[in-house]
Amino acid sequence: MNAPAVIGKNQTASRPSLRSGFYDPQRGQAPVELQSVEFEREPYEPQRSNCFTVIHLRKGEGVFWADAGRHLYSASSLLFFVPYQHIRMQPETDTAAEVIRFHANFLCVETFHAETGCSGVLFNDPYGVPVVELDRTARSRVRSLIDDLRRELETPGLAGQEASLAYLKLLLITATRRKTALIGRSSSRGLPRHPVLEPLAQLIEENYRMLHGPADYAALVHMTPKSLGRIVKEQLGKTLTDLIRARILTHAKWQLLHTLRPVKEIAREVGFDDELYFSRFFKKATSVSPTFFREFETEIRGGSNLSMSSAAAPIQKASGTSDDSSR
Repeated sequence: MNAPAVIGKNQTASRPSLRSGFYDPQRGQAPVELQSVEFEREPYEPQRSNCFTVIHLRKGEGVFWADAGRHLYSASSLLFFVPYQHIRMQPETDTAAEVIRFHANFLCVETFHAETGCSGVLFNDPYGVPVVELDRTARSRVRSLIDDLRRELETPGLAGQEASLAYLKLLLITATRRKTALIGRSSSRGLPRHPVLEPLAQLIEENYRMLHGPADYAALVHMTPKSLGRIVKEQLGKTLTDLIRARILTHAKWQLLHTLRPVKEIAREVGFDDELYFSRFFKKATSVSPTFFREFETEIRGGSNLSMSSAAAPIQKASGTSDDSSR
């Protein structure tokens, strides 16, 4: 077994050039990797990746950020992040974790969601939190699957890639079942889930391409922007503006990845009359331009992304919402 990487005091995560952190098959990189990490009470900020990321916390507690969203983490939890997302962790106690990254070339979450519901529950859910707290049964199952995945990656046997894929799928299924069972009970902060969140999510789904202002949605749920913003912040760890922007970004990324529609047309569809302003918005969120995102991902996927229906919904109803992306 490889020794864990350690981030200690007076150390900071390296920040290499942008593309060096990206999966690219032309550079001989594997589409799935697993790394054990240990870090003391110093910030841990992995470089951005174009892979889906799952972090399994074996011990420790603290705070983490998924883009602007701030959440708590504790031992025996799974954290989920989407490609190009900014991740930062601030441990309050010494933390040990496993970090699993996989590109869509290994397992495409958007096509796998029909089997597991993981897209919209684990990934791509702006209305929830990217945390799954594990009970004793799920914890034992997850640890066993991660250990099996590690052994397969380090010493692959017959049909090694198929075996690794099977372990990863079972891990996501286990996490999806656990989170689905917890949905609606409470927020990540232990608070009962506020009843306004469900109608708010539905209203955002119906209007995110036209209404971008928090005051618009506050009026629709008959609340003041301050009161609604406080609820969203307490329950979801982000501002209402962050919530709306996350939904816009999910739609834009889907259209850029699965269609050849002009960037200007996609920008207009999500309410940006100025293509340059949309490009700045997209780059601020992902660190890359819309054009780079589309061209790079299409190249490394061999164009397979373009064979998917552009009307497919990246957010599932299992998260308590529905997506009208096909309109």
